Amino acid sequence: MNPQKIQLVGDELCILWADQSETYLPSEKLRKHSPSAENIGEKDIFGTQYGGNGPKSFPGVRIISWEIIGNYAFRPTFSDGHNSGIYSWEYLRSL
Repeated sequence: MNPQKIQLVGDELCILWADQSETYLPSEKLRKHSPSAENIGEKDIFGTQYGGNGPKSFPGVRIISWEIIGNYAFRPTFSDGHNSGIYSWEYLRSL
């Protein structure tokens, strides 16, 4: 389900969904749960984990901009420079 409206209020990302429900996500939580390989790592075909050992808390980080990816996702840019996490609408709702 795609959102109807997205905006920042303070340090929270606010999403109004098509069903009129609302989601409020603090920037720090979004950064912590970034689905990027840089943040969660990635596995090769043999199951060896690479990366994902970075910091797990990001105090004071804020969303400074974002872009909508097609009809399926959202990619924020954070104040620490991180911008490689692509959050599907389903993933955002699950957070």
